[in-house]
Amino acid sequence: MDGQIKKLAKQAMAARGHAYCPYSSHPVGVAIVSQSGKVYAGANVEIAHYKGVCAEASAISAMITAGERHIRAVVVAGPSMEYLCTPCGDCRQRLREFCAPDVRIYSLWKDGSLGAVHTMADLLPLSFGPENLQEVGALPKTQPKAGAAATGGKQKKERVKNTPEKQNKKNKKDVSPGSLRRRNPRPS
Repeated sequence: MDGQIKKLAKQAMAARGHAYCPYSSHPVGVAIVSQSGKVYAGANVEIAHYKGVCAEASAISAMITAGERHIRAVVVAGPSMEYLCTPCGDCRQRLREFCAPDVRIYSLWKDGSLGAVHTMADLLPLSFGPENLQEVGALPKTQPKAGAAATGGKQKKERVKNTPEKQNKKNKKDVSPGSLRRRNPRPS
């Protein structure tokens, strides 16, 4: 491991030491380095209703709270010497939101030694990301501009032919209590 990854490994292991996992006894710590070079650490937090927070989500939240949006590297410190801890499916998708496909994710053994290195593309192939959606905050191209400001102070009225309200009036049936009685009463 190079110097920066060793430093991240120490921070991920320190975060793992602060994990709150009384139900699974599976402490995980994560350290991510942002585009600016700042490191954000996170630990998993479990609560009684089982909707806990993964270490990756915790670290990403810290990064977002600090105003950053891009991840350069991720180090995951798991609790075992028998199996490597990689991000779960939810966290892979969370990481994908802020990682380029070539960002490396380092998985550590319990003792801090390097177990594996994967890229984001390795862990989440054929992924779905922000580029699959329209630009955030953009109005759909088919939606007209609204309000007086969009028309230079002149409000233009548009006639709408078939609104749901008009359709309901057209198809409205009489549901008054009298109309709910049988139309053809039984013969006596």
